[in-house]
Amino acid sequence: MSEPVLPERARRHREMQRAMPGAPHSGAPARLSDRLVASWQRSEEYGVPLDDIDPSFVGTVDAESLFFECGREVLTGLHRTLVNEPVSLMLTDADGLVLNRMSGDTALLRALDAVHLAPGFAYAERAVGTNGLGLAIADRVPTVVRAEEHYALSLCTYTCAAVPVLDPISGQLEGCINLTTWSAQSSDLLLALAQSAASNTSTLMLARSRGQRPRPAQRGEVFRVETPRLEPGSGTLTTLGPAWADARALAEGSIADGRIVAAVGEDGSGRATLLAQALRHAYPRERILAASPPAPQDSEAWIGLWTPELGKPDTGILVRDVDRLPTWVAEHIRDLVVQARARAAAGLGVPFGMTASRFEAIPPALAALVDTVVAVAPLRERPEDVMPLARHVGRRVRGRDVSISGPAETALRGCGWPGNVRQVTDVVTRAARHGDTLDVRHLSADILSGSSRRLTRIEAFERDEIVRVLTRPGISMQEAGEELGMSRSTVYRKLAQYDIHVPRAGS
Repeated sequence: MSEPVLPERARRHREMQRAMPGAPHSGAPARLSDRLVASWQRSEEYGVPLDDIDPSFVGTVDAESLFFECGREVLTGLHRTLVNEPVSLMLTDADGLVLNRMSGDTALLRALDAVHLAPGFAYAERAVGTNGLGLAIADRVPTVVRAEEHYALSLCTYTCAAVPVLDPISGQLEGCINLTTWSAQSSDLLLALAQSAASNTSTLMLARSRGQRPRPAQRGEVFRVETPRLEPGSGTLTTLGPAWADARALAEGSIADGRIVAAVGEDGSGRATLLAQALRHAYPRERILAASPPAPQDSEAWIGLWTPELGKPDTGILVRDVDRLPTWVAEHIRDLVVQARARAAAGLGVPFGMTASRFEAIPPALAALVDTVVAVAPLRERPEDVMPLARHVGRRVRGRDVSISGPAETALRGCGWPGNVRQVTDVVTRAARHGDTLDVRHLSADILSGSSRRLTRIEAFERDEIVRVLTRPGISMQEAGEELGMSRSTVYRKLAQYDIHVPRAGS
């Protein structure tokens, strides 16, 4: 990288290096990492002052979230082992808001108060420039920012190590674990401690998430499609209810007009499928390339896999979950899309769409490209779609139409489907493996239980056993109690405790 394109902070950094005792007075300065320079450049563009900072005080802290509960518990345990060390342990949310802070070093705490690195203050990169927790959140990778690497000179007294924490079920960024010490202290173990605390927080969140399975790690999948039958969203159901039809029509019309569309909604609600259907209908002869975000450390290779396709004739691009992309990746994709659209023929845009949980979560670089936002309603707001989807999935699994019993249909219609279409697919896929008729006994226990509180492993096992016994054809409550080793009154009490509803034939 040549000197003229470096931000002002890079020049100041080299001046500081040369002024350090024992620094050489000649020769090339030490190379700055591209990641650090990119963060300095963003900080400069955000208008963060170099000499001092004034982070905003938000004050509102969500102390009820599972992330806060587990993170505080983990940091409390770690704090006991570091109480005599000059280290401050912090938990922040996904926007860089400091949620809590622990340290046994009163001098360090007073110094951190002076720079407002305290609960209630927002310390995102956009607010205070390059710092450990801000850069970890922006790039979604473990990060150490040492002394002179901070953007604001008033922060150069400190060294920070921060590690992002993802929700083990949804994969959403919840926040980060941040450890801060004096810049003169050794920081060799700081990142290892932060990584351990982040890992323990995620593990504890999973253990308290009602026994749900963890979300698979991001793999950066890229699918290049040559024929319509293999496209993303191929073999999906198009004849759904009015909410789906209206959203798809909006996406299709916008894509046909050359606009960039963002489909937003809950995970598993069908955002990517809707865009794929719209792309295929608007451009029936085009191939569709769909890319899912990789693990942050694999981003460079992932970009190289699919971005050469941008702007090629007869190619539509769909990028999933852009709200999980590191900031620098989003900026790189933006530049490539802008270049591709500039090269395109007059009046013809490059077919490009993206999905995210909500528009506000889309990285600013990509949000600026969006012409149309399409909201995809969660399945609980589209109850008319449940049975068509269930029958479609059953047909796909069995290779022929499946029959769904009355009690099973009642259970499927009555479920709130927190996992949306993806959960319907998983539940019906498992049930259809039992045969061509889906009965209530083939459904998983959580479909028949409305309990919203987190269950312990023992409670989850007990609930599953009760459901397994009660869904057996023809079993009476007396017989169920005998098999479970419970009195009838205890069985009824447990049904209320776990909010279990087992539909019966004819009900």
